[in-house]
Amino acid sequence: MSSQDIPEEKLPAERASAPGAVDVADEKNPFADPGLPPHEHRIQDVDERAAKRSERTVALLFTVSMLATVAFIAAFVAIPVDKAVYVWPLGHISALNLALGLTLGLALFCIGAGAVHWARTLMSDVEIADERHPIEASPEVRAKVHADFRQGAKESALGRRKLIRNTMFGALTLVPLSGVVLLRDLGPLPEEKLRHTLWKRGKLLVNMNTNEPLRPSDVAVGSLTFAKPEGLEEHDHDFQNEIAKAALMIVRLQPGDIKDKRELEWSHEGIVAYSKICTHVGCPISLYEQQTHHVLCPCHQSTFDLSDGARVIFGPAGHALPQLRIGVNDEGYLEALGDFEEPVGPAFWERG
Repeated sequence: MSSQDIPEEKLPAERASAPGAVDVADEKNPFADPGLPPHEHRIQDVDERAAKRSERTVALLFTVSMLATVAFIAAFVAIPVDKAVYVWPLGHISALNLALGLTLGLALFCIGAGAVHWARTLMSDVEIADERHPIEASPEVRAKVHADFRQGAKESALGRRKLIRNTMFGALTLVPLSGVVLLRDLGPLPEEKLRHTLWKRGKLLVNMNTNEPLRPSDVAVGSLTFAKPEGLEEHDHDFQNEIAKAALMIVRLQPGDIKDKRELEWSHEGIVAYSKICTHVGCPISLYEQQTHHVLCPCHQSTFDLSDGARVIFGPAGHALPQLRIGVNDEGYLEALGDFEEPVGPAFWERG
């Protein structure tokens, strides 16, 4: 339906010609102002049924956006990271990335398409000519801007088209949830993983070099031995993460040289087991002085006294090395009698 087919009595009132328009060129105004082209009314301007159809179309687009956002969150939770699918002609691609891209793209597209369709079919499309004005905003200009804004808000029919308004608010509210969900990819939640290692009661101490369980006779006085928990192998997919917390250094001292009472109680015949991870920035400790029973971190020279509870005697480390309580099982092998009683490595926000 064109504007020629619409009865004149149904046509909205035309806006007056722009002020200052010049129809004929003269010496003062050498260029004639052609004015605005005749305004053609849309079918939605005169037919409420057509307007309702456009309203439902916009609402449908916003609703599809909401459903796509929900599908985005569901895909993020349900699809495994390592799952792949074949898509011609791309080949094998990540199923999770494909699902997230399609759902988020659809959600954003439907919001944009709904807004464009709303503006083109339901909002006022009357062209308005305005005189140029000075840069500074006068009180009259500010009042006019406010009046134009109120008029635009009224013509947008946001208050009257409640279906569009509610579905638009729903779509705009749900889309940001996609970004919130993506924050989860910053890393898995630590929970209490930083407080616990693989060590537990009954775990054998295995020599890192020979991969054999240790007996007390394998540890000589003045020697330094590195150990790992029984069952942890280098080919395990999480080996590096676990050994970074569970790496152990074992030193045998003369029981009379041990100054700390708890250290002596947690040892076995002078054999003490301490975390190998420096409490400064997590470097592995590897230097040992037999005469002083000091161990040195090669990164920043933090020094710990293994004869006195592994307390810090030099350097930037903030606290002593955690000690692992050890004993001997019925077969004569060294075993752990529990986990470390405090987190290993550098201090973190949950340390008491």
